[in-house]
Amino acid sequence: MPEVTFYVLNSESLYDRYFFACRLIEKAYNNGKFCYVLLDSIEQCQRLDDMLWTFRAGSFIPHQIFTGTSPEITTQILIGTLNAPPDWQNVVFNLSSQLPQAWQQTARVLEILDNSETTKIAGRERYRTYKQTGVEIMTHHI
Repeated sequence: MPEVTFYVLNSESLYDRYFFACRLIEKAYNNGKFCYVLLDSIEQCQRLDDMLWTFRAGSFIPHQIFTGTSPEITTQILIGTLNAPPDWQNVVFNLSSQLPQAWQQTARVLEILDNSETTKIAGRERYRTYKQTGVEIMTHHI
């Protein structure tokens, strides 16, 4: 069973949600975790891609948008709307409105929610699904 952690931000700002995600992604990368970031649309992927280059001066996080073909370089972060490829299923950041399809094969799922009603409703549904399968869930209010 995966370890699932929910981060619930006080802000309703999408920018704040992505900025917080960038900080966590940077931490994971610096700890040698080459994670997958799941989003709902290519536009969201592009926005996060841009933010990963600019969110903090001096930060360098190798990453690319996943379009279905696994990259040859496995020491980077992947961002996408598709299922995480096998080499990136260890840690999945979920910024999408859906449950990651292969979440039960994942070691760790990090759910990042803002305080908007739409995001919270989808997050509560995923929380219930995880809980019903016996997953232990940690929640942090940021």
